[in-house]
Amino acid sequence: MTEQPPRRERVVLSQRRNARMMRTRVEVQEQTEVGDALVRGLMRAQLGIALRLAAAVIVVIVAIPLTGTVFPWLTSVEILGVRLNWLVLVFALYPLLYVAGRIYVHFAEQAERDFLRVVDDETDHE
Repeated sequence: MTEQPPRRERVVLSQRRNARMMRTRVEVQEQTEVGDALVRGLMRAQLGIALRLAAAVIVVIVAIPLTGTVFPWLTSVEILGVRLNWLVLVFALYPLLYVAGRIYVHFAEQAERDFLRVVDDETDHE
């Protein structure tokens, strides 16, 4: 006996969910009240990340000259004919700025992923 392939069924819930997701995305694109609130939340999250990271970087940058002021003998130290303050700039400050940029991008992208998850989850509860 030949086996017949299983009968195809139409799944309605997945189509409705896609329609809801589309409606929420349209609300964001058309800047309705709901969409505007969601986008403002994303912008606040990214601004918070930027401000906290900037504060941490500023603290480190301000600490470099303060260290030279508190310990004046450090400003005259030379390693291989190069003053220590230039070595600190090259090997500490610039990599710090690069790492801070990478950290910001990572957390900003995570905030965007969370934003998309909120938009998608919101459609599940309607």
